[in-house]
Order: sequence, then structure tokens, then C-alpha cells
Amino acid sequence: MKIKAKLKKDVVKVKAMAKHDMITYDQGKKKGVPANFITHWVAKVNGEIVYEVSTSQFLSKNPIIKFQYKGSQKGDKIEMTWTDLLGNTSSKKTKIK
Repeated sequence: MKIKAKLKKDVVKVKAMAKHDMITYDQGKKKGVPANFITHWVAKVNGEIVYEVSTSQFLSKNPIIKFQYKGSQKGDKIEMTWTDLLGNTSSKKTKIK
């Protein structure tokens, strides 16, 4: 996962990309493998949730998520975590610039 977080005028803009194949039910059926796509994303700053979303099979391979929020300072660490349909998770932390 790659994350960029920049503070500008009291608003933090975040852009994150997850490396995931995002196999839909139809693709899984054709390939003979189980469907597997990211179903949940969470972003936390200093232990507080600033962004949370449930997603479906309709995101592209290696999806990019963008969001913004208020209330952080430069140097705070943001942690993004995603969970997929099979229960696999991935997390990454980065500093807000």
C-alpha cells in the first residue's frame, strides 16, 4: 500500500493505493478461484478514526482511495488498513507532511 497525506490550510488530503487483484464473483467463476476484493477501509490518526468505508467488488485492480478531513498537524501519523473478503488485511503508516 502507498499513502500520501498533505496538510494545507487545516485540511489533510489523503491519497492511498492498495495493491490487490480485486477478483469479482464473475471473474472468480471464470478462473475457477474464489472471489476476493477489498470490503473495508479504515484510516486512523493517533488512534482516532478519521475515515471508514465499506466497498464492493466494483473497484478496479489496485484501487485508489482519496479523502480529506480536518484536525491533524504536520508530523502526525496516519494509519490505513484494508480488509478483503477472505479476511486478509494490510496496514501502512505514514507521516502527514
